[in-house]
Amino acid sequence: MPESAQPLVSVIISSYNHAPYIEACIESVLAQTYPNIELIVVDDGSRDDSVERISALQARYAFDFVAQANQGLARTLNDCIARSRGSLIAPLGSDDIMLPERIARQVEHMHGKPEVGICGSNIQLIDAQGQVLDQRFRAHAFRRLDFDGVFLGDETGAPAPTLLFRREALERVGGFDPEIRLEDLLVELKITQAGYFIDILPDVLAKYRVHHTNTYKNRRFMVDTVLATYAKFQDHPAYERVCARFRNSMLLKCARDDKALARQLLAELPLRHWNGKTLRGLARLCFGKSRQQVA
Repeated sequence: MPESAQPLVSVIISSYNHAPYIEACIESVLAQTYPNIELIVVDDGSRDDSVERISALQARYAFDFVAQANQGLARTLNDCIARSRGSLIAPLGSDDIMLPERIARQVEHMHGKPEVGICGSNIQLIDAQGQVLDQRFRAHAFRRLDFDGVFLGDETGAPAPTLLFRREALERVGGFDPEIRLEDLLVELKITQAGYFIDILPDVLAKYRVHHTNTYKNRRFMVDTVLATYAKFQDHPAYERVCARFRNSMLLKCARDDKALARQLLAELPLRHWNGKTLRGLARLCFGKSRQQVA
């Protein structure tokens, strides 16, 4: 790729209580083959020894590092974007890892494609110790998503550890919304609604770490936040169907282990949107034992 096609990429890591993982995360950015990267790390009020670990790395590699009182992820990302210089922005979870070719491969793809507001890729799952969870890996072909592609959820979306944003797309929609704590879904919907596409490459370019504090494991949070996100697009003709599809999916997931939430989801589901997942969730709710009971 010619030097003129190597725009500055701002990688932003917001660190929060991920001391066991933060060093590997930062080192994966420093190991990128792409030569034009600005690394910004902010510790957002961690109560573990993250700051000490980051400071030691910062002393060796001289990246931009600030430790602050807790502001929340969306506000921290917006602040970092405002003071970053890159035309491309890559937020990275402080427990995740970039593979060495990630940024180079995505920049190459986005070059000459101004319609692409976000580029993603496939991921590999690892456990808390960094061991690959091969049994949970699924490869997906290249896909281009517009607003309906994201909102309707008919195709697999872009994994969070792989998102590379075009700055102009982020600025056009006002950045991340501090009122919605699951920031990726909303900003993807807003950017595609603004007319951009999300291109998701078939390459595996990042590792997503599965551990006990992953956001998706807090099911009440997921339900409340995703439904609040969808509510911002309730004028869409498929709004009711999209919400019902999500409720059915979450009902099936939590019917054994969070029966109160499962009952709430079932009560919110109009009968016309009942399907096989509803019935399986109902069976688990009524007859299934929780994992705690089985243990």
